[in-house]
Amino acid sequence: MCIRDRGIPVYEVAADVLAGVAEKDNPQGLLAVVRPRRYRLYELDAAGFPWGVALVAPQDPGNVGAVLRTIDAVGASGLLLLDGGVDALHPAAVRASMGAIFHRPVVSASFADFLNWARAGGRQLVATSARGRADYRAASYALPLVLLLGSEREGLSAEQIAASDALVRLPMRGRITSLNLAVAAGVLLYAIHDSLDVQGRLPG
Repeated sequence: MCIRDRGIPVYEVAADVLAGVAEKDNPQGLLAVVRPRRYRLYELDAAGFPWGVALVAPQDPGNVGAVLRTIDAVGASGLLLLDGGVDALHPAAVRASMGAIFHRPVVSASFADFLNWARAGGRQLVATSARGRADYRAASYALPLVLLLGSEREGLSAEQIAASDALVRLPMRGRITSLNLAVAAGVLLYAIHDSLDVQGRLPG
């Protein structure tokens, strides 16, 4: 069944019009206007959101989209955006997510509300910091779980770290002291996935 048969309006435009709307070099020739569902924090229970990622005030939309793409790849539940930052529906975030934003829940909330939600649901909060004592590969992970990462520039505050159940670090062997936010999230998500898989605790 084609799109028109579903009652969805389809409009043909000139190439220059498409290029202007797409905001991207060499667009693929098809654009869609969609209205994604808006989720609220209280809608996400342990059964529907057993593990996911929370980013505190992320600034780069490409990072947000890339993290969503990895969340989808490992089968995690969704993404929480805390204390502002970039909009998950920014065009660069949508492109970087490769469509994951349309089938993984994304929720915006304050850190205080997030912490209340996490505590009420018995969720393990795994925070990341260069100051963490535990190597991420040796940490113990248990569901329900949220991986908590700070912003690209500031990282996590002392209060946010103190509120977490575990603080892990990614070893840095070279001269650079940190990884890109999306890369760090990807490494950690796969480590958590593998740990849960070994334990036979992966949902589904």
